[in-house]
Amino acid sequence: MALAKEGIMCFRVNVGKVKLRDGRWFETGVPKGFCDLFGFRKDGQIFFIEVKNKNGKPRYEQVKFINLVKSKGALAGIARSVEDAMKIING
Repeated sequence: MALAKEGIMCFRVNVGKVKLRDGRWFETGVPKGFCDLFGFRKDGQIFFIEVKNKNGKPRYEQVKFINLVKSKGALAGIARSVEDAMKIING
């Protein structure tokens, strides 16, 4: 919400897993490791932000995803605060 107040277009990614009646699992959402938030700066630059609390550690898949999108020119990183998120977005 803090990013929206700054006029930054940002989307929260929700994922989940549901057990179907026949016992199979159905996974919704995006590929493993996809960041919690993504959006675009006013100039069109895309960013991805993995949100963690002060003690949270990223999973291997999350680090891999961040490195992949950064190698393609996106801004990406781990944020533990709004300030961290703004640093990622501002490059």
